Amino acid sequence: MIKVGITGNIGSGKSLICSIFDRLNVPVFNADSEARKLYSHADIKRKIKSHFGEELFDEHDNLIPSLLAKKIFANKEDLNFVNGIIHPAVRERYNQWLDTKNKDFYTLYEAAILFETGYNKDFQKIIFVSAPESVRFHRLIERDKSEPKLIEERMRNQWPESQKLHLADFVIVNDGKTHIIPQVIDIHKRIIAMLPH
Repeated sequence: MIKVGITGNIGSGKSLICSIFDRLNVPVFNADSEARKLYSHADIKRKIKSHFGEELFDEHDNLIPSLLAKKIFANKEDLNFVNGIIHPAVRERYNQWLDTKNKDFYTLYEAAILFETGYNKDFQKIIFVSAPESVRFHRLIERDKSEPKLIEERMRNQWPESQKLHLADFVIVNDGKTHIIPQVIDIHKRIIAMLPH
């Protein structure tokens, strides 16, 4: 089985691309979604409280994601602290998930900061979803209804596309003009062709 990583900067449309691969019966592990689930675990909450205090939690002891985002995207040390808790836990979940997929031709691991964490080295192939910064910015304004300043801070915490494009094995252009389904099918066929017959 071939392990494929799929990444793209925030607002590039990774999830849409992954939904097409899913229709092609390719198993997809969404690292960012798994990370969000982990914030409700007692051990993770305890570590976050010990670092930030109780102010990021509501009266029901649930983490308030928007408050955490404001903290970590404005402070690199806080971001590194949270990543240091969450990333190892996500990888453990991924490895457990992978154990159940050994009959599949290939699997996808979807994550926004694959290159930034160095985790790209764990995959045989990397797909990068590309979209112009202005397109991504407008998508995020519509999708998250976030403050523009917060979106800009989140974008700054990722490497620029120019740094990632040459590191990827495959690039999917999702600029709102280029057809994406033919690009996905082409990559799917090329990965299948890599498998020993």
